[in-house]
Amino acid sequence: MTDVRDLLARVSAPEGSGRPIHDAATGEVIGNAPESGVDVLDDAVARARAAQPAWEALGHDRRIEYLLAAADAVDAHAEELARLLSREQGKPLNGPNARFEVGACSAWLRSSASVALEPQVLVNDGDTRAELHYRAVGVVGAIGPWNWPLMIGIWQLAPALRMGDTVVVKPSEYTPLSVLALIDVLNEVLPEDVLLAVSGGRDVGARLASHPDIDKVMFTGSTATGRRIIESSAGNLARLTLELGGNDAGIVLPGTDATAIAQDLFWGAFINTGQTCAALKRLYVHDSVYDDVVEALAEVARTTPMGNGLDEENVLGPLQNKQQFDIVNRLVEDAKSRGARIVTGGSPARELGELFYPITLVADIEDDAPLVEEEQFGPALPIIRYTDVEDAIQKANRLDVGLGGSVWANSRDEARAVASRIQAGTVWINSHGGLHPLVPFGGVKSSGYGLEFGVEGLKAVAVPQVING
Repeated sequence: MTDVRDLLARVSAPEGSGRPIHDAATGEVIGNAPESGVDVLDDAVARARAAQPAWEALGHDRRIEYLLAAADAVDAHAEELARLLSREQGKPLNGPNARFEVGACSAWLRSSASVALEPQVLVNDGDTRAELHYRAVGVVGAIGPWNWPLMIGIWQLAPALRMGDTVVVKPSEYTPLSVLALIDVLNEVLPEDVLLAVSGGRDVGARLASHPDIDKVMFTGSTATGRRIIESSAGNLARLTLELGGNDAGIVLPGTDATAIAQDLFWGAFINTGQTCAALKRLYVHDSVYDDVVEALAEVARTTPMGNGLDEENVLGPLQNKQQFDIVNRLVEDAKSRGARIVTGGSPARELGELFYPITLVADIEDDAPLVEEEQFGPALPIIRYTDVEDAIQKANRLDVGLGGSVWANSRDEARAVASRIQAGTVWINSHGGLHPLVPFGGVKSSGYGLEFGVEGLKAVAVPQVING
């Protein structure tokens, strides 16, 4: 294990250069991110292109060994990575946060190494034998987000490496240092130029999406940026996997035990202080249990500590950046102006720091309020009362998003019947947002397309080939 300062020194720009990166909780400068241009990106893509044939030629067994060694390297540096992530992104060390995220990195590396992808025999009738194989797509461009920068980065790069692709990573401008540190750790064991990272501005991301030598683009982020990536990739016909905005709906059915679901409901909405694509962002609750659910959530909110992520007691942190803070503040102020009831929170927690916003439960709000219709991506949850389940399903489906959804009920059979009618890539029952490395994940409608994880995730970073004869 190295010291966090040693890890930072390995990835930061030289003194006097680069762009300062601030601690999300305190505002202190923690390091300087390299600010590379498109010339550096072009060089990285060329190097990845040159390294790709030899990497693919190693075969699955040898690449699996490298992925397992990479997982061991992450484990060896887990605490330094978690502490850097906590400072840069803002999420606390404990709870489902920084240490959890770093642990997920090694878990997903191991899962990508363990998944079997065997040739599929399509026809074997004595006259014809046809098999479906999957081979490397080539060079993958991975454009990551700032909310789960390490974990989502691994989701993109691990299956690509497993399939014989080389990868060029472009970190978010908000959280570059922790991603560069992760790539540095992985490259302790990986062959040269198989995995490269280029830290820079939007011009670098745009060039990566449109680069003629990029065969596949993986992007997690906003729908607006996803649309621009689609346009940029038209020239090179790069394959795409896009995990875009959510605004996930949850429906609590009549008679549900509010106390039994309160903790899972709370973390479904407020994991990473609400800064999660597949977090619960609008909650429809039947009138018969509405007051009970609101109060049960309020009790959890009142007893869940928020503050500096390096404090071992805290499990909720700040918003990562001022732009997101301003969005949350604007939407809550609008809800107040419309007469919605603020149950907890409702105004910035300046006593904790500039980017802290408390858990804000907003009750008695109309379904057409901006806090419901826009993805808040932060610690504010609108709770909408309904009396007819059909109406709740219609409201859950009315927006042009479909990443995730959830149904909450005492009866799983009743919940499944409703879940089958929710327009979302994943619908959870009595939970929200939980992911498994072997269970495919992806969105519908404007929440993107393509699948990640498991066998389907491996196929997504490969090209099919039929061998006939």
